[in-house]
Amino acid sequence: MLNEIKWATRQRLQYIELMAYYTGVVTRSDVAKAFAISDAAATKDLKFYNDIAPENLIYKHAVFGFVPSSEFKEVFADLSPATVLSMIESNLTVAGGPNPDESVFGIPVESMILPSRLPDKTVFAQISRAIHGKKKCQVSYHSLSNKESTQKRMIEPHSLVNTGFRWHVRAYNEDTFDFRDFVLSRFVSAECLDADAESSAQYDDDWSEIISVQLTPHPKLDKEKQSSLLIDYGSDDDVITIKVRRALIGYLLQQLSVDTTADHELNPNKYQLIVLNRDEIEPFAGWAFS
Repeated sequence: MLNEIKWATRQRLQYIELMAYYTGVVTRSDVAKAFAISDAAATKDLKFYNDIAPENLIYKHAVFGFVPSSEFKEVFADLSPATVLSMIESNLTVAGGPNPDESVFGIPVESMILPSRLPDKTVFAQISRAIHGKKKCQVSYHSLSNKESTQKRMIEPHSLVNTGFRWHVRAYNEDTFDFRDFVLSRFVSAECLDADAESSAQYDDDWSEIISVQLTPHPKLDKEKQSSLLIDYGSDDDVITIKVRRALIGYLLQQLSVDTTADHELNPNKYQLIVLNRDEIEPFAGWAFS
């Protein structure tokens, strides 16, 4: 029976599963909005899903939608964080397609497969539900800067961050009374609580404030290489300006392999850019400067 379901319908059933599991609730309006269909059609999809997987979802009147049961088990969607995070980042409702092994555009693409550095999906689901529902989250976290192997924390997460190397969670840490980044792969356990978060992204100044990072080619590169770099970054003058949240400045410099030493002493063939407005941005990313 499952193999006979049309792809368009299967897409909506995948979305229902993903939304329910990772946000903790899926409603008729969620489905209708995501696929530009009527409320009646969305209701039909939810009923169809419940007919196929009657143990997965429970209707909760308080949220006018369905929440995942303790017996939830995916039927249509790949709910691994490796798949779901890329969908969240790309704002895609579903992953894959009828012919996942064939190129949609007929253009071959190859990607490097790096270590996933991701937590178990049950851990990630609790964190993503806390973000979606604006709730507190009790977590166990491995910190490289703390002597304890695993430290219990109460956090209030508000956003996910892809630094290009790994995924982070931006959250208020109730132990230190500040906002900070937590590496997603270092969460050992997590529990989304019923308690509402008392903080939000609007109180996270380093997250809310956008700043311009000004870069330029390394002065030790020859003029031809400097000109090529400026073309690469679409710069019409000698300055490459990138707007970024203050909280993400260090990751940007790391991702672009910027020479952050005061005297520009690193190998220019590896670190091809330097910072022009160092004094302005260093206070917000001291760890990234040598």
